[in-house]
Amino acid sequence: MTDIEYELTLLSRYHALAQQRGGQKLDRSAYLILARLELEQPMSLKELAEAFVLDISTINRQVGALERHGFVERVADPDGGVARKVRPTESGLDRLHLDRDLNRTGIGRVLGGWDVDEIRLLRDMLVRFNRGVEEIEGQPWPRPAAG
Repeated sequence: MTDIEYELTLLSRYHALAQQRGGQKLDRSAYLILARLELEQPMSLKELAEAFVLDISTINRQVGALERHGFVERVADPDGGVARKVRPTESGLDRLHLDRDLNRTGIGRVLGGWDVDEIRLLRDMLVRFNRGVEEIEGQPWPRPAAG
């Protein structure tokens, strides 16, 4: 397990470095919030806090920063609830997609010499690992359609 822990630590480091060097504009929390809202929108601050296992004040601060940049907006609950909900703006989704494309380009550079079966195996193992974490935490995460 020591080797796996170490490699995951390096993966986290390399991902952060790639974002800094790759020209991404969104910080980690903004990227994750927009990615979640892209798949499951709109969400209340309480729903976001529960999804991210964070306190509401932290999520409120992060959403506030996104709102100041025009990347999210607060809207009435479409189901008629009292709490306002947060949804991404077109500008927010555009920024998310630009950063995602930069991430994918970087991943493509690393995996350029891998064959299709190796890439598929890596994907399958990452999905299995993440779903294992989600099961332990009791917090399933939505995923985009396969593609």
